[in-house]
Amino acid sequence: MQKQLQNAKNTKVRKREYDLEERTAEFGRRIIRLAKALPNDTVNLTLKRQVVRSGTSVGANYREACEAESKKDFIHRIRIAKKEARETTYWVEMITEANSSLKEKLPELHQESKELTYILAAIVKSALSKGTK
Repeated sequence: MQKQLQNAKNTKVRKREYDLEERTAEFGRRIIRLAKALPNDTVNLTLKRQVVRSGTSVGANYREACEAESKKDFIHRIRIAKKEARETTYWVEMITEANSSLKEKLPELHQESKELTYILAAIVKSALSKGTK
Protein backbone atom coordinates (compact mmCIF):
# COMPACT_ATOMS: atom_id res chain seq x y z
CA MET A 1 0.00 0.00 0.00
CA GLN A 2 2.82 2.39 0.92
CA LYS A 3 4.50 1.73 -2.42
CA GLN A 4 1.26 2.46 -4.31
CA LEU A 5 0.91 5.79 -2.50
CA GLN A 6 4.51 6.68 -3.34
CA ASN A 7 3.97 5.75 -7.00
CA ALA A 8 0.82 7.88 -7.13
CA LYS A 9 2.70 10.76 -5.55
CA ASN A 10 5.57 10.41 -8.06
CA THR A 11 3.08 10.36 -10.94
CA LYS A 12 1.47 13.56 -9.66
CA VAL A 13 4.88 15.24 -9.33
CA ARG A 14 5.81 14.23 -12.88
CA LYS A 15 2.43 15.44 -14.15
CA ARG A 16 2.90 18.81 -12.44
CA GLU A 17 6.39 19.09 -13.93
CA TYR A 18 5.02 18.27 -17.35
CA ASP A 19 2.18 20.75 -16.93
CA LEU A 20 4.58 23.57 -16.04
CA GLU A 21 6.91 22.43 -18.81
CA GLU A 22 4.05 22.69 -21.30
CA ARG A 23 2.81 25.93 -19.80
CA THR A 24 6.21 27.59 -20.12
CA ALA A 25 6.56 26.26 -23.67
CA GLU A 26 3.15 27.67 -24.60
CA PHE A 27 4.17 30.95 -23.00
CA GLY A 28 7.24 31.02 -25.24
CA ARG A 29 5.11 30.27 -28.29
CA ARG A 30 2.75 33.11 -27.39
CA ILE A 31 5.71 35.47 -27.02
CA ILE A 32 6.97 34.46 -30.47
CA ARG A 33 3.53 35.04 -32.00
CA LEU A 34 3.40 38.45 -30.33
CA ALA A 35 6.81 39.39 -31.71
CA LYS A 36 5.82 38.32 -35.21
CA ALA A 37 2.65 40.43 -34.99
CA LEU A 38 4.44 43.63 -34.00
CA PRO A 39 5.25 46.24 -36.64
CA ASN A 40 8.89 46.43 -37.71
CA ASP A 41 9.63 49.95 -36.55
CA THR A 42 12.75 51.06 -34.68
CA VAL A 43 11.25 50.77 -31.21
CA ASN A 44 9.56 47.42 -31.79
CA LEU A 45 12.69 45.80 -33.22
CA THR A 46 14.45 46.29 -29.90
CA LEU A 47 11.41 45.27 -27.87
CA LYS A 48 10.87 42.14 -29.97
CA ARG A 49 14.44 40.96 -29.47
CA GLN A 50 14.29 41.48 -25.74
CA VAL A 51 10.87 39.90 -25.15
CA VAL A 52 11.68 36.86 -27.29
CA ARG A 53 14.95 36.29 -25.42
CA SER A 54 13.45 36.53 -21.96
CA GLY A 55 10.08 34.95 -22.78
CA THR A 56 11.51 31.83 -24.38
CA SER A 57 14.21 31.56 -21.74
CA VAL A 58 11.63 30.86 -19.03
CA GLY A 59 10.79 27.44 -20.46
CA ALA A 60 14.36 26.64 -21.43
CA ASN A 61 15.60 27.27 -17.90
CA TYR A 62 12.70 25.38 -16.38
CA ARG A 63 13.59 22.35 -18.51
CA GLU A 64 17.22 22.68 -17.46
CA ALA A 65 16.10 22.75 -13.83
CA CYS A 66 14.14 19.54 -14.31
CA GLU A 67 17.36 17.88 -15.42
CA ALA A 68 19.51 19.43 -12.68
CA GLU A 69 22.29 17.32 -11.24
CA SER A 70 21.85 18.66 -7.72
CA LYS A 71 19.35 20.49 -5.60
CA LYS A 72 21.59 23.56 -5.65
CA ASP A 73 21.65 23.49 -9.46
CA PHE A 74 17.86 23.01 -9.54
CA ILE A 75 17.28 26.06 -7.35
CA HIS A 76 19.73 28.11 -9.41
CA ARG A 77 17.95 27.25 -12.69
CA ILE A 78 14.50 27.93 -11.26
CA ARG A 79 15.74 31.30 -10.00
CA ILE A 80 16.97 32.13 -13.50
CA ALA A 81 13.60 31.09 -14.99
CA LYS A 82 11.85 33.31 -12.42
CA LYS A 83 14.13 36.23 -13.27
CA GLU A 84 13.38 35.77 -16.99
CA ALA A 85 9.62 35.63 -16.34
CA ARG A 86 9.85 38.85 -14.36
CA GLU A 87 11.88 40.48 -17.12
CA THR A 88 9.30 39.37 -19.67
CA THR A 89 6.60 41.10 -17.63
CA TYR A 90 8.59 44.31 -18.04
CA TRP A 91 9.02 43.90 -21.79
CA VAL A 92 5.32 43.16 -22.27
CA GLU A 93 4.59 46.39 -20.40
CA MET A 94 6.95 48.29 -22.72
CA ILE A 95 5.37 46.69 -25.81
CA THR A 96 1.96 47.72 -24.51
CA GLU A 97 3.19 51.27 -24.12
CA ALA A 98 4.71 51.34 -27.61
CA ASN A 99 1.68 49.73 -29.32
CA SER A 100 -1.53 51.25 -28.03
CA SER A 101 -3.54 49.24 -30.58
CA LEU A 102 -2.56 46.03 -28.73
CA LYS A 103 -3.54 47.19 -25.22
CA GLU A 104 -6.62 44.96 -25.19
CA LYS A 105 -4.71 41.87 -26.36
CA LEU A 106 -1.73 41.99 -24.00
CA PRO A 107 -3.23 41.81 -20.48
CA GLU A 108 -3.52 37.99 -20.66
CA LEU A 109 0.13 37.63 -21.65
CA HIS A 110 1.12 40.12 -18.97
CA GLN A 111 -0.88 38.16 -16.37
CA GLU A 112 0.68 34.86 -17.47
CA SER A 113 4.19 36.24 -17.07
CA LYS A 114 3.31 37.42 -13.56
CA GLU A 115 1.75 34.06 -12.66
CA LEU A 116 4.80 32.18 -13.90
CA THR A 117 6.97 34.47 -11.77
CA TYR A 118 4.86 33.64 -8.70
CA ILE A 119 4.85 29.90 -9.43
CA LEU A 120 8.62 29.81 -9.91
CA ALA A 121 9.14 31.84 -6.72
CA ALA A 122 7.00 29.32 -4.83
CA ILE A 123 9.10 26.46 -6.22
CA VAL A 124 12.29 28.15 -5.02
CA LYS A 125 10.77 28.80 -1.59
CA SER A 126 9.61 25.20 -1.30
CA ALA A 127 12.97 23.81 -2.38
CA LEU A 128 14.82 26.05 0.07
CA SER A 129 12.53 25.11 2.94
CA LYS A 130 13.57 21.50 2.44
CA GLY A 131 17.10 22.24 3.60
CA THR A 132 19.58 23.09 0.83
CA LYS A 133 20.50 26.64 -0.14
